[in-house]
Amino acid sequence: MKRFVFFILILLADNSEAQRRLLVDTHNDVLSYQLLTGADLGQLQNTGNFDLVRAAEGGLSAQVFSIWCGDTYGKGTAFDHANREIDSLNALIRRNPGRISLVQNTSELKKAYKKHKLAAMIGVEGGHMIEDNMDYLDSLTRRGMCYLTLTWNNSTSWATSARDETLKADSLPQLGLNELGKQIVQRLNETGVMIDVSHVGETTFYDVLRTTEKPVIASHSCAYSITPHRRNLKDEQLRALAKNGGVVFVNFYSGFLDSSYQDKEDRFLEAHKTGLDSLTAIYGADYASGMLNDLYRKEADQIRPPLSALVAHIDYLVKLIGAEHVGIGSDFDGSESYPAGMDSVRDYPLLTAELKKLGYRKSMIDQIYGKNFLRVWKANRH
Repeated sequence: MKRFVFFILILLADNSEAQRRLLVDTHNDVLSYQLLTGADLGQLQNTGNFDLVRAAEGGLSAQVFSIWCGDTYGKGTAFDHANREIDSLNALIRRNPGRISLVQNTSELKKAYKKHKLAAMIGVEGGHMIEDNMDYLDSLTRRGMCYLTLTWNNSTSWATSARDETLKADSLPQLGLNELGKQIVQRLNETGVMIDVSHVGETTFYDVLRTTEKPVIASHSCAYSITPHRRNLKDEQLRALAKNGGVVFVNFYSGFLDSSYQDKEDRFLEAHKTGLDSLTAIYGADYASGMLNDLYRKEADQIRPPLSALVAHIDYLVKLIGAEHVGIGSDFDGSESYPAGMDSVRDYPLLTAELKKLGYRKSMIDQIYGKNFLRVWKANRH
């Protein structure tokens, strides 16, 4: 009898392991939020979208933590701010060594996954954080940078952003990559750092593809054909990225998923302008709208798109370029609004259920959730 019970327990354990799925999210901005608030991300938080408790509950296996600062940080400050955010991630890991570990290649990621630890990676969002300095680029690589987003909304001296190419192309000193930009792409190829084309302008995008010898990623972007926002990728770009062997990781931000969202959000902000101005004065414009949404949660929830909007972008991309070129890059803690039901990293099972309803097989979901990331990262490291 004891042997029979033991055998059943083994079967149950094996089945539990079979139900686990490698789930990699390539973009989360919580470190910027953590520096602002001092929140202990090892504990359950009442605000924001990420902590280690909810990550475990949602089945999140690996997280690329965005290292970011806005365009108010320039030379002499941006690189230092990047290092402060990396320091804060390392401090979180030191406080929680049994729950999270920093990984710098696919082998280390797989080891962390087998130990049921969250694999933490570093993605630097914005080329301005290297301050046009190759030594700074190499320093961030040594600290664990797995990808560099070549621009944020602001252009650098060597690459132009989607915002600038769209809104002020005629006044820019250049479009796309200049010689320094090409050298940076080549250095990233040499050192095994993935090139991230989210946020870059179309000219930069195609210059990158002509220059790189490795597959690139778009760490947090959506489909322009569904939502024509300058941050989303057009079909021609998506096909070119797939031909390069790259992956687009779908962003959860409401404004990139639903064309009607921004007008609704603008009306919401205008209705609470006094509160928005007060929050902006204290915390800055980059954080104020998200905090306002938290204060008026029931009202803000009314303008969120349905979860089907997110699923529609994933499905469109899969049909256009194949499941092997699609992944997940939530942009949690980097925006004020996400689809209904997707409140935090705890809620990934809801997305899985919706994909299954569409007939997505386990093998396809496994590709989208983790295997594509492993492939493209490994291809850059070799």
